[in-house]
Amino acid sequence: MQFLITGGTGFIGRRLVHRLLNEGHQVVVLSRQPAKEVRLQLSTRVKPVSSLSAVNPSTYFDAVINLAGESILDKRWSQARKKVLLDSRIGVTSELVDLVERMENKPGCFISASAVGYYGFSQPGEHLDEFAEVGNDFAATLCDRWEQAARRVEALGVRTCIVRVGVVLHPSGGALQKMLPVFRLGIGGPIGNGQQVMSWIHMDDMLNALIFLVNHPETKGVFNAVAPEILTNKAFAKELGRAVRRPAIFTTPECVLSLMLGESAQLLTEGQAVIPKRLQDAGFTFAYLNARKALASLLSYLR
Repeated sequence: MQFLITGGTGFIGRRLVHRLLNEGHQVVVLSRQPAKEVRLQLSTRVKPVSSLSAVNPSTYFDAVINLAGESILDKRWSQARKKVLLDSRIGVTSELVDLVERMENKPGCFISASAVGYYGFSQPGEHLDEFAEVGNDFAATLCDRWEQAARRVEALGVRTCIVRVGVVLHPSGGALQKMLPVFRLGIGGPIGNGQQVMSWIHMDDMLNALIFLVNHPETKGVFNAVAPEILTNKAFAKELGRAVRRPAIFTTPECVLSLMLGESAQLLTEGQAVIPKRLQDAGFTFAYLNARKALASLLSYLR
């Protein structure tokens, strides 16, 4: 199969590219980096393109996977940063849809990332499936506009899947990479009161879910990419402390995060109990149903 991937050098994207190449697929990657750098990061078997205008519209892709977007927690949410976050998602997605419109042979499917931030922040005990309403904060607005840009593809007759991604766990990137040094020093613990739900997914299940959607032509619409386990931040901290054999009793006050991160601190101090109803209904099987098993697997990579 032939894939076109945006965000192919990112946290999820580079691992998806390696997986697809190992399975014998052909992969075209959109990246602003020089082609030589992309091949060094990924593989000489990847075909990098610096702009979507460089993609021949007569080329057929079995799947287009859109993972583009600047990291949402790297910097404080100034107005300029919010614009960067919007442009890196909506701008690239719109360009990608324009490319699909020009294609002589439409792709077999179009899979576009979003995030569980779409739902805003839920009340304790409220479980959110794919039919829950959009929230009203900046992260929710960002996701909603991102999804609207992707949904234009549906009008072109292309099977479209929107994947709302939770906290993806892997020791060499993302939240877990930032948390591990602190927890290994024995000074890790919950954020605030720790009662906010953390919707997470093991990297392997994240990749498996994307490939599952590609390979099942009956799937379309919105899918939550999160593990089925409903876990509070406090419970997750306890499991991570157990995994690294350290106590997890030091609380990070919300006020400290607010000073450091400003408005974006709410992504850490509040949460949403998201469930993967439509993925499971479609027959997807999670390899990692609980954090204890997931963390044991992920930390084994470091031994």
